Amino acid sequence: QVQLVESGGGLVQPGGSLRLSCAASGLSSPIYIMGWYRQAPGKQRELVASQTSGGTADYAGSFDDRFTISRDNRKHTVSLQMDSLKSEDAAVYYCYATTRNADYTWGQGTQVTVSS
Repeated sequence: QVQLVESGGGLVQPGGSLRLSCAASGLSSPIYIMGWYRQAPGKQRELVASQTSGGTADYAGSFDDRFTISRDNRKHTVSLQMDSLKSEDAAVYYCYATTRNADYTWGQGTQVTVSS
């Protein structure tokens, strides 16, 4: 059973940076896409960014202006570098992974708080 463990969340001041990481274990099938969603209080979960095993990155909306996704297929990890953070970026960030059969696995989430 695939498990995803996130790390790197925390408190940061507006304009600051955070790097989230996610490590997959227990793989029985190759992971095709790894990425990140986020959910702010009272809002729906939204896609932030994803990356295929071939390296193609996709960002939702204008996230690529400040966020950068990267992936290490050999280590089964995905990271999200977040720069110039704003208060509206505060949310629980969830790592996800999916195989080519569309079997999704989710991490437990990591809290990002942006506040002075």
